[in-house]
Amino acid sequence: MAQRALITGITGQDGSYLAELLLDQGYEVIGLMRRSSTVNIERISAIQDRLTLVSGDLMDEVSLINVLAEYRPREVYNLAAQSFVQASWRQPVLTGEATALGVTRLLDAIRTVDPEIRFYQASSSEMFGRVRTVPQNEETAFYPRSPYGVAKVYGHWITVNYRESYGLHASSGILFNHESPRRGLEFVTRKVTHAVARIKAGLAHEVRLGNLDAKRDWGYAADYVRAMWLMANRDTPEDYVVASGETHSVRELCEVAFATVGLRYEDYVVVDPAFLRPAEVDELVGDATKARRELGWKCETNFYDLIDMMVAADTHALAS
Repeated sequence: MAQRALITGITGQDGSYLAELLLDQGYEVIGLMRRSSTVNIERISAIQDRLTLVSGDLMDEVSLINVLAEYRPREVYNLAAQSFVQASWRQPVLTGEATALGVTRLLDAIRTVDPEIRFYQASSSEMFGRVRTVPQNEETAFYPRSPYGVAKVYGHWITVNYRESYGLHASSGILFNHESPRRGLEFVTRKVTHAVARIKAGLAHEVRLGNLDAKRDWGYAADYVRAMWLMANRDTPEDYVVASGETHSVRELCEVAFATVGLRYEDYVVVDPAFLRPAEVDELVGDATKARRELGWKCETNFYDLIDMMVAADTHALAS
């Protein structure tokens, strides 16, 4: 019998890549989707006929219990969240309900239905916020600088708590920024690469951004979902930083993306105070030594190849 896994947030960037990976490994994949009149399944359209999509909501523990009891997955990957940092200031309570308390509801549903289920929680480098050490590893103290970061800290620690209190196989991956052509347009990498394609095609003349000097550790999402699977299939549950170990500024992101099509970013990028965060996170860069040592994981795709891939995909999408 094929192993069965449940993914929350299956229609998102990470959910779609993880679903593809698990299908390739011979899994039966169940995708949890919140009932909505505007569901976007574009990212999973190529594999939709190989998935079982079911209705459930992190706001409703009863729905989670029912899904777990009916489908009996061996592994549960919690990737669902209100994950756009900028929006978390406008919707802090909703962010807390979904990104923090939603984790508790899912963990408690697992404890109730089948404590043998292996659980993966998508933690975030945004938990580090105002960093205490550079680079950041599993021992670095958290100092979140957004409602999203605060909610992710809660989700992370409640996962640790359920692991230690109830003996659940519950792991958290502290993932640093991971991007792809499937990234939403609201995220800065995709905002830039999409703008480059539109400007090159004569459909736009500028892109408006916030802090160009903010530095991030960017990797390729398809690489990072492998780490999730490796955590869930390890004998003992642990928490791991998943990162490239390199840092690049938003300014460098712009420079590389525009250069891909032979343009100078200075001619098109406008700094707009509307896109500055109330509390900025200046520099995030991860130390994935533990993941390399214990999981055998490494980041396969470098920053420059990633940005080139994203610009090419956006350019091709406009032309087709």
